[in-house]
Amino acid sequence: MRIRIIDAFTDRPFAGNPAAVCLLDADTWPDEAWMQQVAAELRLSETAFAHPLGPGANADADWALRWFTPEVETNLCGHATLATAHAMHRDRGTPGTVRFVSRSGVLVAHTADDGTITLDFPAAPATEVPAPDGLAQALGAAPDATYATGALGDLLAVFGNEAAVRALAPDFNAVARLARREGIRGIIATASAPGGAAGYDFVSRFFAPADGIPEDPVTGSAHTALAPFWSGRLGRDGLTGLQASARGGLVRTSLHGDRVHLTGHAVVVLDGTLTPT
Repeated sequence: MRIRIIDAFTDRPFAGNPAAVCLLDADTWPDEAWMQQVAAELRLSETAFAHPLGPGANADADWALRWFTPEVETNLCGHATLATAHAMHRDRGTPGTVRFVSRSGVLVAHTADDGTITLDFPAAPATEVPAPDGLAQALGAAPDATYATGALGDLLAVFGNEAAVRALAPDFNAVARLARREGIRGIIATASAPGGAAGYDFVSRFFAPADGIPEDPVTGSAHTALAPFWSGRLGRDGLTGLQASARGGLVRTSLHGDRVHLTGHAVVVLDGTLTPT
């Protein structure tokens, strides 16, 4: 069984966010425990499994898609979806547009002639909420405001400037305890980048240690909340976000009503064989 490691939201190897992608030939899922074991073995933030849908299985989708962190199956992952679309287009000659059925409904990925991939995901509007007890201690700094993100399940923590986001040094054990107590997936730390002079309009970092992801390099799903949040404040539907992790990556975002388009590149860095058990 073939498996690839693909760096997403980057046009060069060893940047962006690596995801493992396994394209299955059968039109059914393998054992769920086995898929979780594969993800735990690889220790990447996400491992994606996809299989083609049989005739008449779903009129709105072509493939089924699931994502696993080293600890749990997750409801939505942007970078692993982008990586899956890249693998399908590059290695299987699939059409430019692929529709995936997932836990978050039907997701669409379109690969352009220049290799960029655009994901069509549901937007996650933010609603201001009080900061949970212990948040400042867990992150190492107090945000200016905090927001719930609905079905996305993250806490959006807004800081006054880019330097504050970059300087965060979270206590990951404390972040994990807070996430479990509050029933959230993770914490998105963000700030604006005034004027976009550096080539991006806002910065972010993402922490989800309760799901086995201390800090995610580039989080596509987090941008489903970041895009509408910053578009509303900056007055533009099209923005570019920089995820300021050690690897870093750029996500171009575009707001379309209750949908968000996320655009980026991907690069295959490893192509191997997964031994079945």
